[in-house]
Amino acid sequence: MSYVPFVRLCRGFVGRQVLGPIFARNMSNGQKQKVLVTRNVPQAAIEIIKSSQSCHLDYWNSEDPIPRDELLKRVAGLDGLYCLLTEKIDSELLDAAGPQLKVVSTMSVGYDHISLPETTKRGIAVGHTPGVLTDATATLTVALLLVTQRRLIEAAGEVKNGGWGTWKPLWMCGPTLTASTVGIVGFGRIGIAVAQRLAPFGVSRFLYCDVNKKPQSVEKLVTPNAEHVDMDTLLRESDFVSAHTALTLETAGMFNKDVFSKMKRSAVFVNTSRGGVVNQEDLYEALKSGQIWGAGLDVTVPEPLPTDHPLLSLNNCVVLPHIGSAEESTREAMATLAARNLLAGLAGESLPAQAKL
Repeated sequence: MSYVPFVRLCRGFVGRQVLGPIFARNMSNGQKQKVLVTRNVPQAAIEIIKSSQSCHLDYWNSEDPIPRDELLKRVAGLDGLYCLLTEKIDSELLDAAGPQLKVVSTMSVGYDHISLPETTKRGIAVGHTPGVLTDATATLTVALLLVTQRRLIEAAGEVKNGGWGTWKPLWMCGPTLTASTVGIVGFGRIGIAVAQRLAPFGVSRFLYCDVNKKPQSVEKLVTPNAEHVDMDTLLRESDFVSAHTALTLETAGMFNKDVFSKMKRSAVFVNTSRGGVVNQEDLYEALKSGQIWGAGLDVTVPEPLPTDHPLLSLNNCVVLPHIGSAEESTREAMATLAARNLLAGLAGESLPAQAKL
């Protein structure tokens, strides 16, 4: 064998070892599979898809969501769909795609926008991106809690509108975090990470509960002052309540008038999970009436929240535009994991992160 063919043979072998059976199998049959990416995502993810050399890529290269009618056109004949939370993956879309669709990969932790009963009965794998945004979301949660508690948005506004006068002993005061009790509803990866970050602020106690889950061991927590309690106890005793639960049929609208009525009037409520777990009309009334002291939201229904929404008229409510994972490295990690889920599904492999029923 001559040197050049031998080198090519070695490169082929190494390539198969590095790229794995996903790429090797797709390359072997010479037929490219049709893939749609529904948004402008980090380039690293696009390069992963292209490097497989097994995909014919259709790409909605825009910062804005693909219109529904356009999406329904483009999914026809797809083998794989790479989507975001903004795309509703239901029976209409899956029918439009056709029976050859193998995988739906979403660049998000949550997958409530995907009808799992419909994908399951069609044998379609569903991938998501858990774990990679834990740190970013936990950090944002703490930042949002602090911004709300210390009234930073309101205070900055006073500087701009001329409301900043002489120093006043009671002006711009908020609840105290040191020696407080923090309640965490949903004690998974993000909930634990939030507690870890808040512990150095001198929080006295962490109370936690999980909806429809068994209590997790607090051994994962860096602070020993954590206690599993029932929901009513958490609401009654917490100075700060932070929501970290998935959106399900059981949790939809769970933070409602009844829940807010059980909280301290001095309590601060923070939600960085899903907007749908909060009854926003009830939250507005609780904030306006003083039933609770304040709220910080990174997620709402709808998104974006209309500029004339009642919550935006309140000084004691801070609303952010769903930026929990908005760190460059985190978004890239989400995007590349979604790409790897996509390629695994196309190859009939187990997904690195597969959604569970």
